Order: sequence, then structure tokens, then C-alpha cells
Amino acid sequence: MKNIFKCGDKKSFTHVVNENDTVNFPEGKLHNVYSTYSMARDAEWVCRLFVLDMKEDDEEGIGTMIKIVHHAPAAVGSTVIFTGSFISLNKNEIICAFEAHCGQRLIAVGETGQKILKKEKLEQLFRNI
Repeated sequence: MKNIFKCGDKKSFTHVVNENDTVNFPEGKLHNVYSTYSMARDAEWVCRLFVLDMKEDDEEGIGTMIKIVHHAPAAVGSTVIFTGSFISLNKNEIICAFEAHCGQRLIAVGETGQKILKKEKLEQLFRNI
């Protein structure tokens, strides 16, 4: 693993909200806006961008935690810009903060955690579940 980032370094990712991102529970569609669970996927992605630069060819990242505070909705067709900020590296776990904006509106903030492990270790863990 390459330790190439410092606290405050940033990565960004743009996502256009589509129908697949809306709130749709087993009992049916609830709201036609960006769901918190779809936002979690995209928040994890913006922070994974750090992992992609840090991991070696024989390593891979795996999520360890996510926290989202969802402040405002975003409609289908809206462009959401995620900005991830590198917070810390503790051994092999990367902690990042993120913000999600739709235009000038802050729609969410939070944190994610991801560990970088050897691919063979991950494969072994997955075999044992």
C-alpha cells in the first residue's frame, strides 16, 4: 500500500440521479428522489478513489463503515457532486469525509472507512463465510 495522501486531500465524483437511484422498497416505490442507500454507494465510491491510487496490484479495498447525514432531497435528473476528503490512515484503514452538493445545496455529509488488504486474504475471508 502506498501512503501518498495527507489529511485534507480531495477527490471528486459527479453523479446524475436516475430512476434506479430512487427509493424503492419491497412494498413499492416510496419517493421519486435520490435514496439514502444509493447515496451511500456513491459516497463510498468517491472515497474509494483514494484506495484506487493507494493499493498495490496484489491488494484490494473493502468497506468498513459508512455514516450519512441526509440533509435535502435531489430529484431524478439532478447532478450531484461528491467531494471526498482524506482524513486519516490508521494501519491499513482509510477514513474519509464526504459532502454531496446539488447545485449550491448541501444534500449530505458523512464519513466512510475502507481497509486495504491483500487479495489472497480477502479471498480466504470470503471462502470462510
